Amino acid sequence: MASVGRMTSSPNTPWAGYQPVQAWDEAVDLDGKVREPYSRVYAEIDRMSGDDLYSRAEALASTYLAQGVTFDHAGEERPFPLDIVPRVVGASEWDIISPGVAQRVKTLEAFLADVYGSQHCVNDGVVPRRLIATSQYFYRSAAGIDPANGVRVHVSGIDLVRDQHGIWRVLEDNVRVPSGVSYVLSNRRAMSQMFPDMFGAMGVRPVLEYSQRLRAALAKSAPDDVDDPTIVVLTPGVFNSAYYEHSLLARTMGVELVEGRDLETHNGRVYMRTTAGRRRVDVIYRRVDDDYLDPVVFRPDSTLGAPGLVHAARLGNVTIANAIGNGVADDKLIYTYMPDLTRYYLGEEPILPNVDTWRLEEPEARAEVMDRLHELVVKPVDGAGGKGVTIGTKASAQELDAVRAQILEDPRGWIAQPVIQLSTVPTLTDDGLEPRHVDLRPFAVNDGDDVWVLPGGLTRVALARGQLIVNSSQGGGSKDTWVLGGVRQRRGATTPPPESRVELAGIGSVPQAAHPDDVEQGQQQQQQQQQGEPSC
Repeated sequence: MASVGRMTSSPNTPWAGYQPVQAWDEAVDLDGKVREPYSRVYAEIDRMSGDDLYSRAEALASTYLAQGVTFDHAGEERPFPLDIVPRVVGASEWDIISPGVAQRVKTLEAFLADVYGSQHCVNDGVVPRRLIATSQYFYRSAAGIDPANGVRVHVSGIDLVRDQHGIWRVLEDNVRVPSGVSYVLSNRRAMSQMFPDMFGAMGVRPVLEYSQRLRAALAKSAPDDVDDPTIVVLTPGVFNSAYYEHSLLARTMGVELVEGRDLETHNGRVYMRTTAGRRRVDVIYRRVDDDYLDPVVFRPDSTLGAPGLVHAARLGNVTIANAIGNGVADDKLIYTYMPDLTRYYLGEEPILPNVDTWRLEEPEARAEVMDRLHELVVKPVDGAGGKGVTIGTKASAQELDAVRAQILEDPRGWIAQPVIQLSTVPTLTDDGLEPRHVDLRPFAVNDGDDVWVLPGGLTRVALARGQLIVNSSQGGGSKDTWVLGGVRQRRGATTPPPESRVELAGIGSVPQAAHPDDVEQGQQQQQQQQQGEPSC
């Protein structure tokens, strides 16, 4: 990646004292030269005073607080931290990321169709049968449910990291109910208002078409006999940490937001209760985890879904997106087989490599990891939101002993990876601009004919110095991700960028309980928050 000049030495600029660490800094190299994609952002901030930059950051936070853009952290609703400095991805980098993510989704689609069908990958020795059978999220009840247009992964969030050499790698796959796209949309609207001239002049690619792309894909997944499908977003309800996202997506797609108590099934079809009577539902974009979706098939005590949904899906009378049972593809042991599965199903080499990973159920790998536990990262194969992760270099002797015991007790439940020094991006802190570690979750929408990758995605940033876990549930924040290569505004143009004029607010605060079942459902929603929908 080309550099365009050294950083200023002026003590009066917000850049004063900015010093990249040994990780790959995406804005400035170790010689103090600004990388080309960041040249305009660097110059714009260099013209500001520190007070001006902090003032803009406070205005940005106030905007988020007014819009109710919040997340749950340690049981407390907080405004979601959005950093004032955007993350910039050059067009040439995106030309690797976008097809790499699309390739990954196509492989995952092929794997899920196979694993819930003939299981050729097992019979041909690509994936061990025992691995599938012991996966927590492999549901035999999903076998034989064939989607109308063959799509099981309607929406995916493929987590990427950039290593110390600047190479993009896949960290994990999220094809159950991936969350976080609402922050992408809200971040963009807020940032395009904060920096309208820079946003337009740099040719940042738009993201706000996501909702219409998603709606079109969901419509194409409807049962074959339906010309004008009724689509709904199924939410666990107001107690769920991602309720803001559920509400925003329903409103921007122009579809109904429903809870399980709003749905009922008759003769193998799903209906929505409305003030005008029952209305047939054809596509359910569910944000309820499998275990809570249908009490007839899964948890009998769940009131978050509706009885009979799985039966209706099996009959082909309703499409559930994402498909039931997709979680087997999120298993971090399956992740280790993805390069082989890409070659097996697509006949292609992976565009985006995995992070090197040890399978701890294999004796030789387990022995090596036990000797090197203090220098590796250990993760549960079914974990999400950064929970259960142990970073050996930061762990105490007692913590390492506890992890060692857990591995020996259940080797299949764990993987190990080298510590990846995630790339860093300039981030505004109480001490000025400092490098902070980031990852990237690009979202992809599959309509059966094409996999469209949202230009950018959710950049999550670890706000604490030296922290490598970026999840919001672990105290992280976010950045607006600017992918270059779009249409640039002419010099001197004064028209605000179109994305700054798109209305995303108006959802308001989360309503108080208005239904006698809300208290009971709230307990289930909070439980699902711990076990179900992955936290971003």
